[in-house]
Amino acid sequence: HGQTYIIIGVCMCCVCFVCSWYHYGLSRHAAEALLLSNGCDGSFLLRTSQHEANCFALSVRAKDSVKHFTVKRCSGRYAFGFSSFPSLQDFMCHIANQPLLGSETGHLIVLKFPYPRWVEEPPIYESVCVHTAIQSGRQHSDLTPVATALGTKEGYLVKQGSIIKSWKQRWFTLSRNQLKYFKDKMFMEPIRTLDLTACSAVQFDYSRERINCFCLVFPERTFYLCAKSGAEADEWIRILRWKLKR
Repeated sequence: HGQTYIIIGVCMCCVCFVCSWYHYGLSRHAAEALLLSNGCDGSFLLRTSQHEANCFALSVRAKDSVKHFTVKRCSGRYAFGFSSFPSLQDFMCHIANQPLLGSETGHLIVLKFPYPRWVEEPPIYESVCVHTAIQSGRQHSDLTPVATALGTKEGYLVKQGSIIKSWKQRWFTLSRNQLKYFKDKMFMEPIRTLDLTACSAVQFDYSRERINCFCLVFPERTFYLCAKSGAEADEWIRILRWKLKR
């Protein structure tokens, strides 16, 4: 396959051989965010499983979602589907030569593009051509650092109505202690502004018949929102909880 394998450590008397598309310590949600944001259909990576010790997970982007497959370690061998391999190197060679996967739901996925752990940063920096073109009269002590955008976020979420329990897509913006939602991104006036100082909890919700759903609990009402992915929902929950702690 043209990859260079290196030894990174010893665990349970076995040596882990990894290649450039092995992402040590990458979580399930982080893998989803990485592949959905920067990958394409058929992009895949190998990571350490968070649920089973000494096991791995193969995360694969399949169109607009990410599928996860377990690579189990048992008795010194690595099991993947109906196949068993004596080492991770043999498993990776198998992936390179037989890249077609069939999931239990009947979906066929082709492993096309291994997602590297190290991605080269594009040259986005520019050189300074003009400095001291104007004079402000300010001194170093006048330069007060500010972070007005700290803790801000925006994006589309699907919200359940309060009276008619239908779900509609809305544009949400989070700034300071205010969560606003608009009919669409182009609208200037929000439908409603929620004061997060009155919010008592933000958490995942599994009572709705939808995935990637979370809720915000207020004294007068609980708001149910759904994101397009688990990673996006997790990101909203993290920043909203950070707001509540502050």
